[in-house]
Amino acid sequence: MIVGLAVCECIIYDAHSLKEKRAVLQRVLVRLKQKFNLSASEVEFQDVWQRTKIALVVVTSSQVSTEMELQNALKFIDSFPEIERTITNIEWL
Repeated sequence: MIVGLAVCECIIYDAHSLKEKRAVLQRVLVRLKQKFNLSASEVEFQDVWQRTKIALVVVTSSQVSTEMELQNALKFIDSFPEIERTITNIEWL
């Protein structure tokens, strides 16, 4: 069993309030969970308007499939024009 953890910091440029930020973030997180076999959550910067840190966790039987699922999820985050992924760290547990 391989556990992969990706933590990425993101900027939401057009958010001018926490309400706008949470609307964008909720849309991204819900679609991630629907499309991929993973857990996703905001883990830092909950009270900052334009910044967030998202954690993605994938558990599979092989490192290759875990890596593929994480990379596909990160590409999916990049497909949203309203959010920009900046720093990303991947760990294996």
